Amino acid sequence: MPAQAFPEGFAWGTATAAHQVDGGTWNNDWWAWEHDPSSPCVEPSGDAIDHWHRWPDDLRLLADLGFGSYRFSLEWSRIEPEEGEFSTAALDHYRAMCERCRALGMSPVATFHHFTSPRWVASAGGWADPVTAERFARFCSRAAGHLADVLGAACTINEPNVVAFYGYRGGVFPPGERSSERRHQANHVFIEGHRRAVDAIRSAAPGVPIGLTLSMTDYQAVDGGEARVEKMREPMEDVFLHATEGDDFLGVQVYTRMLVGPDGPVAYPRGARTTLMGYEFWPQALEACLRRAWDVTGGLPLLVTENGIGTANDAERIEYVEAALGGVHACLADGLDVRGYTYWSAFDNFEWAFGYRPTFGLVAVDRVTQVRTPKPSAHWLGQIAARNRL
Repeated sequence: MPAQAFPEGFAWGTATAAHQVDGGTWNNDWWAWEHDPSSPCVEPSGDAIDHWHRWPDDLRLLADLGFGSYRFSLEWSRIEPEEGEFSTAALDHYRAMCERCRALGMSPVATFHHFTSPRWVASAGGWADPVTAERFARFCSRAAGHLADVLGAACTINEPNVVAFYGYRGGVFPPGERSSERRHQANHVFIEGHRRAVDAIRSAAPGVPIGLTLSMTDYQAVDGGEARVEKMREPMEDVFLHATEGDDFLGVQVYTRMLVGPDGPVAYPRGARTTLMGYEFWPQALEACLRRAWDVTGGLPLLVTENGIGTANDAERIEYVEAALGGVHACLADGLDVRGYTYWSAFDNFEWAFGYRPTFGLVAVDRVTQVRTPKPSAHWLGQIAARNRL
């Protein structure tokens, strides 16, 4: 492989999630959560960036920048607003998006669950109730069947480890619980939901590559913290990595590292650079996590489905991504099967409990006028994508 070049067919993309960009997704658990005065959310999502209506122009913008894939999510609460009631209009909306992606030369990558669940699912027990796995599989079957001939790839569940931890143990995602037992229960239901979803999507959309996406962190032991690292990794990463057997790929999503001592996480080094999310600026984390995912899964093909930085300094974004891509290239040179890189995110958007302050986007959005303005990083990364080389 020539220096700085990526393999033929390497997928270059960017991503969004429905609740973060569409606006008006009032029928899910996150809308209820962000309007709950007791939640830590700093502001509601509101109209977001109105991607629900502006997607034709948004897709054209991303294609013109040079990207070859677009990862987005299907909003379950729009497609199945009440149990067993499916909206053909919502399904047609996502089909039109997929068709437009293909017409523009981009592969549509659909995520079937990206953090949000319909209110009726939440009120019936959410992801701590085993029945949710069955309900999710039914939704996946219906949605995949409607999109079967236009899907490029399918991600079943986005970062189930994050939802289980922050929703059932950390108390900052819905349902806002703080129970280790409930966190482990949610882990098991998410794993069952993923396995059922794989079967459902394969049956409804034969030939569409399917995988899970997992939030991974470059855990680094310090001062004798090795045992603690292993204890933290098991419920956060390993139970999910071991649940991917038979999948077509694993979506790896990485932002930073975590230093871990014998008693748990420790502070970043004095003077460490941090982002608007409070993460340490550590682009090397992507390479470390790709290598670990490859080792733990026994060589499952990998796709970077999220990697990026929340920063107001676009030059810093370019610096971060360039270093991260160097790590991807090093993995490829060592024989790892990494099939693509997806930057998070396409647009500045609603960053969950943090609201609109952290800006991850390649494209800035004026939320008063909804005018889109590509940043220099968008043109820079788009040119890399078009050339398939750093």
